[in-house]
Amino acid sequence: MQTKLQELEKRGLAEIDSAKDLNSLQEIEVKYLGRKSELSEIMHGLKDLSPEEKRIIGPLSNATKTTITQALSNKRSGMEAEKIRQQLSTEFFDLTYPGKPHEIGHIHPLSQVQAEVENIFSDMGFAIMDGPEVESEYYNFEGLNIPADHPARDMQDTFFLKDKSEAKHGRLVLRTHTSPVQIRTMEKYGAPLRVIMPGRVFRYEATDASHDTTFYQVEGLLIDKHISLAHLKGVMEEFLTRLFGQPSARREGEAVRPSEGGLGLVGPKPTANIKVRFRPGYFPFVEPGLELDFSCLLCNEKGCSVCKRTGWLEFMGAGMVHPNVLKAGGIDPKEYQGWAFGFGLTRLVMMRYGIDDIRLLQSGDLRFLRQF
Repeated sequence: MQTKLQELEKRGLAEIDSAKDLNSLQEIEVKYLGRKSELSEIMHGLKDLSPEEKRIIGPLSNATKTTITQALSNKRSGMEAEKIRQQLSTEFFDLTYPGKPHEIGHIHPLSQVQAEVENIFSDMGFAIMDGPEVESEYYNFEGLNIPADHPARDMQDTFFLKDKSEAKHGRLVLRTHTSPVQIRTMEKYGAPLRVIMPGRVFRYEATDASHDTTFYQVEGLLIDKHISLAHLKGVMEEFLTRLFGQPSARREGEAVRPSEGGLGLVGPKPTANIKVRFRPGYFPFVEPGLELDFSCLLCNEKGCSVCKRTGWLEFMGAGMVHPNVLKAGGIDPKEYQGWAFGFGLTRLVMMRYGIDDIRLLQSGDLRFLRQF
């Protein structure tokens, strides 16, 4: 076997040295290093040798392979260099000719705005939490005070996974909101808490310009002692002012370019902090529940077509966390209070950039995405 390897190495080096072009060199490489080569058969047969033979043949086989591999590499490098030298001496090469441009990708508008939202809330002391997109009925519904007879449990709203269930927490679903992360976070960390939960959610509904089966939400949760809706109002005013534009020294009514405006539309930049207002609303996981609107950026509450002449834009649902939800998260509602909010990140992106069809964001159409 030792003599065979030595002869194999000698023969291989001779053929490599006499190779005339890159194609013949490739054939030699397959012949001596390929899966069906003589050297490969020897190395595969090492397992059948005695321990004494393995100690001799094993290192020798590896040395033979290394020698042939190095010789092939050296020969190939020399051939390629010679080929380039010949081309330079016989062919014209314009060093000033511009190269072929490579298209560079960029971050999706949803990811851009999500990162901005996360940065703003991080500056205000909120942690970023994430959770599974496949959830149990318990975390998606019951732990959030949504009983079995609630309309949200209807098959028209929820994707149920066929033949999938958990003995303790019921059937598995594609989460319909990011609220299950609230329960999981309370269970894991207890109180006090200050977190936001951005993520993808799913709804079983017909798609049109304003509805899709897959979209993105951001939910927030703050739990501590002596918490009231006044804290929520202050946090949201600060968040929206940072997101849509700080106070500006620009003269009132002066137009700005679309790329400068908060909504991506031509109009005056806000010259004052954004204001928010509350309206009554119902959500099973908060009590009291409310809807939050913010002052229109384009007309400064004077009324325009965007805000339907009201001076206000609907934005999100919110409210004080229901005691049953606190209990489900393992927190004593007699000691702690908190508020929660949730808004559509996808809708926020559409508002910001003036996008009139939600389906464009998930279409993968590069003509649309290149605009951002």
